Amino acid sequence: MLNNINWTTKEYDELICYLKEIGDKKYKEFHKNLVPGIHNIIGIQIPKLRAIAREIAKGNYNEYLSLAKNEYYEEIMLRGLVIGYVKTDYENTLILIRSFLPYINNWAICDSFCKKFSAIKNNKEEFLNFLKECIKSNNEYYIRFSIVMLKTVYIDYQIDTVLSILDDIKHNGYYVKMAIAWTLCDCFIKSKDKTMNYLNSNNLDNFTYNKTLQKILESNRVDNETKDIIRNMKKK
Repeated sequence: MLNNINWTTKEYDELICYLKEIGDKKYKEFHKNLVPGIHNIIGIQIPKLRAIAREIAKGNYNEYLSLAKNEYYEEIMLRGLVIGYVKTDYENTLILIRSFLPYINNWAICDSFCKKFSAIKNNKEEFLNFLKECIKSNNEYYIRFSIVMLKTVYIDYQIDTVLSILDDIKHNGYYVKMAIAWTLCDCFIKSKDKTMNYLNSNNLDNFTYNKTLQKILESNRVDNETKDIIRNMKKK
């Protein structure tokens, strides 16, 4: 069992060999189309990686993380998933998150990494300050990480704060803009009136604004009458 391993280079190399053994060539080709520009893909579906990550996180995860490399897409993904499953205090959670952020180089790894880290529950204000710090970065995936975490953790608690933060983001990265649209759609579903007021007065660029409307129209949790209103709000 992976939760009983004392990790050394030998054990880590054996793990990589195992990942290659369970890789699926058809899934590899399919997934390559979802993450443009990423070529070091073995081809392992996320549920399998999550199961492996849970086991590692229960054991000597620090040893594992100290050995983790970046040759394969799944190798990086697995490292992020392990961090997400680790049960530890807030300070160590933040250290682990900071250590992983530089390795995020695509939307899939970013979004899979974004979880309701258990230690955040009682430290929401501190973590929100950390997200604001990340948003000030010019790194597209630091910002996307922060947006997805706002969506994951804060919409239910501080939707006004979420809307305010999103409105202040000025970054031309495609994956930042799509994350904003996705999060605003969730805001709309959670609080239609507040988000509609925001959509009627905001600082979004036209691409992000129209993508937000598109996401709302695509949702099966929005009624047809509301969708008719949304259709008429598109900017040319």
